Amino acid sequence: MAYIKAKPVPVTVITGYLGAGKTTLLNRILTHKHGKQVAVIVNEFGEVGIDAQLVIDTNEEILEMNNGCICCTVRGDLIRIVNSLMQRRDKFDYLVIETTGLADPAPVIQSFFVDEIMRSHTELDAVITVIDAKHIWYHWDSYEAQEQIAFADVVLINKIDLISKTQLVELEKRLRKINAFAKFYYTQNCDLNIDCVLGIEAFDLKNTLSIDPNFLDEANHEHDQSIYSVAIAEMGTVNSDKLTNWLNQLTQTQGQNLFRLKGVLNVDAEDRRFVFQGIHMLLDGRPGRPWKPGESRRNELIFIGRSLDENQLKQEFRNCLI
Repeated sequence: MAYIKAKPVPVTVITGYLGAGKTTLLNRILTHKHGKQVAVIVNEFGEVGIDAQLVIDTNEEILEMNNGCICCTVRGDLIRIVNSLMQRRDKFDYLVIETTGLADPAPVIQSFFVDEIMRSHTELDAVITVIDAKHIWYHWDSYEAQEQIAFADVVLINKIDLISKTQLVELEKRLRKINAFAKFYYTQNCDLNIDCVLGIEAFDLKNTLSIDPNFLDEANHEHDQSIYSVAIAEMGTVNSDKLTNWLNQLTQTQGQNLFRLKGVLNVDAEDRRFVFQGIHMLLDGRPGRPWKPGESRRNELIFIGRSLDENQLKQEFRNCLI
């Protein structure tokens, strides 16, 4: 198929470990009056798609890939979706890709150089890595976390309100040992000037090759195989008191193994969806958008971590249903 010659579409890749605040940053980008029509690709690790539901309602095109890491089993899907988007080039002028928190960004970056259409019609603007200032220490030795830091053009040290100034100084020192090239910003709830992350033309292939001279030839990469996800999708109405007790008990007893948990639930038959997210022992829940007329009120949850008992989690959730 012939493509209309046009200026390459700038692409921002948002990466960062589980729960760092990537979707929060994405929502800030989508609500900012920057005058750009943005297409979004959201990738998830797990069978149930939660993240795309947490992206605010906009007129933007949001494409979802789940049940795999964007740099592994669905990398072909990434290339296919971007190629398909190029056929609708007049509908958008910027592309943002939010990767799963377990993605190594290197193969994602490679895609923009090894695929002919992506190389010809897109231009990687920047790799933005969001850091959870409080919880990054739990995952410091993770291969994916190290790669996300190393390949960043911009590092957002997020949730700085949860740590002391002394801890922040130590964190930045350790981050700069991994990546001395990146621009650093300090944020709460990823609140910063969007001009710091969009249209900044920060990606430099030479810097990337200095990190890994064989970058463009690399075919394989590592993963922590001990981390996996448990997905729950159940119809029914959730009792709010039972849910609260269960989640509190779960995070207290399994917090170290629960890297990330999130869900969209039908609680107490309310008119609005209930959205909750958690990282280790921290939980946050609030009303989401209203249920649409005729919409199936399905409860969807995803747990990511180590040593998770799938059958037990599913049964305990069912115990919360009315």
